[in-house]
Amino acid sequence: MEGYLDPMWCIIWFIVMIPFFAFGLKKLLFILREHPDQKMIVALSGAFIFLLSSLKLPSVTGSSSHPTGTGIAVVFYGVGVCSVLATIVLVFQALLIAHGGFTTLGANCVSMGIIGPLVGLLVWKIMRKTNAGVFISMLVTAFIADLMTYVVTAIQMTLNVVTTNGADFGSAFVDFMSVYAATQVPLAIIEGLVLAMFAQYLYTSRPDVFQIADSNPVNPFAKEE
Repeated sequence: MEGYLDPMWCIIWFIVMIPFFAFGLKKLLFILREHPDQKMIVALSGAFIFLLSSLKLPSVTGSSSHPTGTGIAVVFYGVGVCSVLATIVLVFQALLIAHGGFTTLGANCVSMGIIGPLVGLLVWKIMRKTNAGVFISMLVTAFIADLMTYVVTAIQMTLNVVTTNGADFGSAFVDFMSVYAATQVPLAIIEGLVLAMFAQYLYTSRPDVFQIADSNPVNPFAKEE
């Protein structure tokens, strides 16, 4: 929420976010220019993030629980593009529905648009290399990306209270995670099922896009080919 994070942490998370966003924006522009047939899927990827992440439930003071919807975006286009789409969504939510905020934009992007999706992408790669189907691979990917977003959020909030109030890191982290878990685990399961069904539908209608997904590098700073 706006004004919750100490200014020092607002700046730190913005600094962490910037290189991912910059490289992601460059990659997104390349995709839209060189592969115009991908515009619809890019738009759908962003729409999933906006729609699912707008379904918020009150959670820890200064925060909330919600699906993230980043599984499709990160699998097809990588962490950089995912961070750009997530940032656009976060800006619109702050402007239109008073969710999140501008001071917390960097922190929210790092958790929801970068680290959570990055772990999800690693899971996708592992699942596909073991010949897991698209449905189960996306289900697990979206589930893990969602949960990791909130692990990172709990760490961010813990660091904030530790440095501002002198709280114990271990106990504060456990407190944040225990509150998040009550709402986030069922939300992550639902998100996994929704994105898995969409991925399966897309696999039957546009199997070519999964060749792109399976060749997509984990490294968010990889050069375009």
